[in-house]
Amino acid sequence: MAYIIENANILKDKELTTNSLLVHEDKVSANLTRSNHYRLMKMNLESFIMTPSFVLLHSNISPQGSFQELKQTLRDQFLLKGCTTILTYASISYEQELNAKVKEMKMALMSSPVDYMIGIKIPLALVTPSLIRKCKKIKIPAIFVEIDEQDALSFVPWGWIREALFPYNCPLIPIISSQKKKEARTLLSNWKNRMVKEKIPSIYEEIEENKPISKAVLNKIGLYPQKFSLMNGTELSYNLYVKAREIKNVDEVDLFHYHGDRLMITVHKGKIVRSLNEVLFKPGFGEHVIVRTPAFFSFVNSD
Repeated sequence: MAYIIENANILKDKELTTNSLLVHEDKVSANLTRSNHYRLMKMNLESFIMTPSFVLLHSNISPQGSFQELKQTLRDQFLLKGCTTILTYASISYEQELNAKVKEMKMALMSSPVDYMIGIKIPLALVTPSLIRKCKKIKIPAIFVEIDEQDALSFVPWGWIREALFPYNCPLIPIISSQKKKEARTLLSNWKNRMVKEKIPSIYEEIEENKPISKAVLNKIGLYPQKFSLMNGTELSYNLYVKAREIKNVDEVDLFHYHGDRLMITVHKGKIVRSLNEVLFKPGFGEHVIVRTPAFFSFVNSD
């Protein structure tokens, strides 16, 4: 059934734009400047601020955990916060573990009510052409690389890595093991310099947990505009916050961190999954997201 969401105050890059959305089933069919001539059911959202639903990184999903543990985590840390997609990863110590560990994580998330995508985490020593080619074959969307030595980056055959990544080009994402701030900054600086020099598809900073992943990073991973977007043809997944003067000049991250008490509704693929403080937990409603084309768009500052 088609209907129109009208007078939606959509927050994008700290600016509110009022628009109307033509919706068909669970997708945005069109963005409308005028909706008067449409003879369809209309839903007026002028008293709310609308954002696309969030995507968060969560690295602590245990394949051996119980369903009740997973349900509690997904309810409290994701659905109640307006997140309908999670990025997680399987930890790989040996190349031969790749398929089994990814399959194990996928099985653990089969009952998830939110969408999920599965990357891998590896030590720097496992950044090899052979592993990269295997990741490309099974469409691993993100490879998290543990960095703990400043000089170790120079021993990786980056030219071969770049060739192995092409044309899928899933990004390499750093995880800095050092707890010392100065050393961590140096490691990240070295990482960025090496990635730029070698022209490796990558993210230059660590992805923080419990914080909405930025549009630029989601694009490099291949989730944007499929997720975190209300463009024509994208899925209808959004949050509604009560409109108030104090949240006019904020961005999506500020809403997430400081105005969670104003979050009233979360919609995932056209279905309400959170209303006020009630979560409508639907086991298995979430899907394993397979990325076809990482870095679909080009951003000026995409780190």
